[in-house]
Order: sequence, then C-alpha cells, then structure tokens
Amino acid sequence: MTTLQAEIAKRRTFGIISHPDAGKTTLTEKLLLFGGAIQKAGTVKRNKAEKTATSDFMEIEKQRGISVATSVMGFEYNGVKVNILDTPGHKDFAEDTYRTLTAVDSVILVVDCVKGVEEQTRKLMQVCRMRHTPVIIFVNKLDREGKDPFDLLEELEKELNISTRPLSWPIGIGHSFKGVYQLNNKALNLFSANKKQIADDKITIGNLEDAKVNELLGHDLAGKLREDVELIEAVAEPFDRSLYLSGYLAPVFFGSAINNFGVQELLETFIEIAPSPQGRETDTRKVESAEPKFTGFVFKIHANLDPNHRDRIAFCRICSGTFKRNTFYQHNRLGKKMKFASPTSFMADNKSLVEEAYPGDVIGLYDSGNFKIGDTLTEGENLQFVGIPSFSPEIFRELENNDPFKTKQLEKGIHQLSDEGVAQLFIQNPGNRKIIGTVGELQFEVIQFRLLNEYGASCSFRHMNISKAKWVSASSDEELKKFIQRHSSKIAYDKENKPVFLAASAWDIEYATKQFPEISFHDTSEWRLVAGKN
Repeated sequence: MTTLQAEIAKRRTFGIISHPDAGKTTLTEKLLLFGGAIQKAGTVKRNKAEKTATSDFMEIEKQRGISVATSVMGFEYNGVKVNILDTPGHKDFAEDTYRTLTAVDSVILVVDCVKGVEEQTRKLMQVCRMRHTPVIIFVNKLDREGKDPFDLLEELEKELNISTRPLSWPIGIGHSFKGVYQLNNKALNLFSANKKQIADDKITIGNLEDAKVNELLGHDLAGKLREDVELIEAVAEPFDRSLYLSGYLAPVFFGSAINNFGVQELLETFIEIAPSPQGRETDTRKVESAEPKFTGFVFKIHANLDPNHRDRIAFCRICSGTFKRNTFYQHNRLGKKMKFASPTSFMADNKSLVEEAYPGDVIGLYDSGNFKIGDTLTEGENLQFVGIPSFSPEIFRELENNDPFKTKQLEKGIHQLSDEGVAQLFIQNPGNRKIIGTVGELQFEVIQFRLLNEYGASCSFRHMNISKAKWVSASSDEELKKFIQRHSSKIAYDKENKPVFLAASAWDIEYATKQFPEISFHDTSEWRLVAGKN
C-alpha cells in the first residue's frame, strides 16, 4: 500500500446534522472529548460566553447559543484521523449545511428522542438521500422522558424514507434510564448522570440470561431488555454494511450526549464502518481519491475568523493526491497559479500549520479575495467540481446604508459576506441597489451584526415585494438581451454578473415565459452543471 492509500484508508470525514436543539453541537464536543482534542466539555447556554461550545466561535453564536456557521475539527482516535464538520442546525442557515454536505463522505444525524423527526431533519435527510450519503442516526436525550424506542424507529423509517437497524438499545428512558445494551458486542454500558469526563462503565456479559443482568438492572428492566432484544433480533435484518454505504440502511445508536453516554459506542462503530474519502464528480470526469495528483474545492469561505487580524479563510476539501505547503497549484476559475504559505487545520477557533494534507482533509487557505464558493484547485488539469450551487432565496430585502461616511466599509463587508455564502447579493441598476436574498429572517440579523462589529458599517433592510429569484438563460445572446431590456425593472445581477429575474409571484414567471418562450428560468446558479436542478 502506498503512503497516499494508507493515509486515505485511515481517514473519516463526516458532517453532524440535526434540527435545532437536538444536541448536535454537544455531541460534537463529546466526540472531541473522547478523541482527546479537548480536556473538558462546555455546554451551550445562552449569554454565558465562558460556557459556549468549543465549535461555536462567532460572537453572535456565543450570544444566541446556536451554531450559524460550519465548524471544522479534527482529531485522532485508535489510529484513525477523524474530520468533523459541525453544521448549523437552524433552518435559516440551511444553505451552508447543504454546501457542507458536498464536502463529507458520511453523516451522523442527531434526533431528539422527545421530539422525534422534525422539519429540518426531513430536509437535511432529503439532501443525503439525493447524494446516497451514508447516514448513522444517534437518538439523543435518553435521560429525558421521550418516545418509545420502537415507535421512534418506525417514525424514522417512515419520515426519512430509510431502513434502520439498531446497534445499541436503551435500558429504560427518562427517570428510569439505566444505560444502553450494545447489540453488536453484547456489552452493558451503565448510566450515571452528569458525567463530564470519560469513564469506562462497560460490562461485558456472556448473554442476557446472565444473572448479573438482573443484579445490575433490577428484575423489571432486565426482563424488558430481554423482550426488546428478542423482538429486534426476530424482526430486524442483520446489519449490512454495503446497504449502509449505499445510503439505504441507517444504523441507530441511543444515548445522552450531554452526559457522554452512548457516544463512545457511536464513535467506535463509526470508525469501523464509515467510508474512507470517496471520489468526486467534476464537469468532465469523476476524480478518484487515490489519484496521485492533487485536486480540491472550496465549499466555504469565512471572513474575520479572528476579528483581531481581519483574516479571510477559504475551507478547501482535498479530493485527491497530496496537498503540500508552499507548492504552486492552479486556480481554475481565475486561470492562475497560487501557492499557500500558511495552510491551516482546525480545532474550532484554534488553528495549526499544515505541511501536508490528504484526501478527506479540510484545510484553511488564507485568502485576499481570490476565492469564491465552488472554486477548484488542481495541479494543472482544467476541471470544475460540481454540485455546489446557489439556491434561489426565499426572502428579499434592500440593503440601506445608515452611515454615508462608512460606504466603503459597507461595500467591502457585504461583498465578503456574500462570498462566504452568508446570503446572496444581487445588484440592480441604475443606482447600484443592493438586494440581499436569504432563506430565513435570522440571516439578516447576522448580516447586520457582523457588518457593524467586523466592518464598523451600520445598515438596515427595506422590505421588497419579491418572492423568487430565477437565473435566466436563452438560446441566443440577442434574445437574452431583448428579454433583459423588456424586464429591466425586474432584472438584477448576482456576484458573478449572471442575470437574475426577480419575480413578485409565480404569475410573473408564467407571464414572462409566455412573452419570451426562448428564455429558460433556473432555480440554481449552477444550472449548466447540476443535473435535475433546472
């Protein structure tokens, strides 16, 4: 096995996704705790900056107690390099999560045992199903009074359109929660509340008929566990890793992330069954991870990760070959060679210098404005990784400058934030009107907060009667020009200067289509490359 193949085999790159408040960021912290990347776990609490989660590093996240940007973290566990991408759970930041899912090879979906499957869970799972991304489900908060585990399994299968196979099983729930039984290696893991450090409470038993089970759990819970396990083994198919890797079967674990419970079983099984870094599609061919030449793509950009240094970092997923510091690589969109003196790896807001990185790794590249989301780096081959589009926003507001003396700061700030993908910026002429498109109201709050705190620019937003943005194309430049002239009051341009039709209603689009049958309307900016998105 070559060095490259060995490095690929030891890597696991995955995203953690969930509905807000299901415990996703807490689970991320506990995985880091088991991986030795942090010594003590914090808890996500509003307005307690000293107790915010390790993966929430933006000031607004600390104040609100939510994740609004994807965090990238890495650690080693049992000889495996684990790369975690912790995504924002809030629906207003779903587009950041969708982009992040293009950079991972598998996913852990966190479900609250009290609330079950929620709206955002369904949407995220649809994206995973479209890409056939392997999914492991972690049912969280077993220390609270929640739904019956069998009812939860049925709900997961029905709502998420995926088969499930429990690999651990809860013993009791809420006040009666005693721990989990590991179905794959027949071990009991007994629960003790408020565990902040790692403790090994695993008890291996020969089988569930062992008298020790009654002693540990009590007669009633031991009997219930035996009945449950007998039913699972009778009804559920044996775990099939090939079905999991194809995205058709989701192994299920139960636990309480805030108490470090069930997390180690999840981590150890994940390392064993999850895929190593996979190949990626481009506009010309599929790039396999074991190819010797380096390729990678930018799936996220973050300005001012450190407000003291006004930095801008592009997050690059390595797809093939070996990335080396201070080596020239080709930026395909710009057609120019670039080298990177200070590429970094991440542990939330802690960064370390990277000399070499391999497929599956996510590195941060310091950027002076060269990168946009979706940009591809190679050793010279002219290709473009696909599947990282901008989707049509749902809410539109005109950006208004509250301080004319800070016009330059506002211009710089809003362009950088749109390059990050925080929101979409459309410019309408005459007048250079700036229209901001988002998928949720909270994004406007984040933009306002960051423009003021990071750029010193004060702004407000004016409501606009727009319900949809559609990218437009035509079979001829002349036809497109004619359409744009006819509908100039509804035309704006995105950050790549592509024309966009801003419709007040579906009727506007229908009317325009009848007037100009040669014009095509598209829901994404990447309509040429993303099949099935027209």
